[in-house]
Amino acid sequence: MSDSSPARPVVIDVWCELQCPDCRTALDDVRALRARYGDRVDLRLRHFPLEKHKHSFAAAQAAEEALEQGKGWPFVEAVLDRVEELDRAGEPLLVDVARELGLDAEELDTALVDGRHILIVDADQAEGKAIGVTGTPTYVVDGERLDGGKSQEGLRERVEEITDRLLGDA
Repeated sequence: MSDSSPARPVVIDVWCELQCPDCRTALDDVRALRARYGDRVDLRLRHFPLEKHKHSFAAAQAAEEALEQGKGWPFVEAVLDRVEELDRAGEPLLVDVARELGLDAEELDTALVDGRHILIVDADQAEGKAIGVTGTPTYVVDGERLDGGKSQEGLRERVEEITDRLLGDA
């Protein structure tokens, strides 16, 4: 095969928290990465709910249910666009966003009650802690952790540099 791109897409883990204003800002970077690389990258949402945000754990579980219903990233983006409202409204906002996106809002609400996605969120958070994630957003590309929790300046460029190298674009 003469195509120099890898057979599998480059995985970019995006450690995010849905009640985090910095993660909302990082959406522009996520959209730019998606536009630049298309299906050559797999942008994977990873959950890192922070204790200081009381609705972040529920929001992570809701995002998993939205993913299961086929609209994970649209749900994540819609919730992040309403971070301040989530601070005030809590879980009812998550159900409203699901309804607005045409998801089965009642099923999402039930998932929050029965906790069917708790293990996924717990596992992500534990893995994040194990690899040194301390804040959000944080990216992991090719095993390299890029922390945007303190500053996002130059972060997308660094992600692109690593991704370009892995794709043979550099």
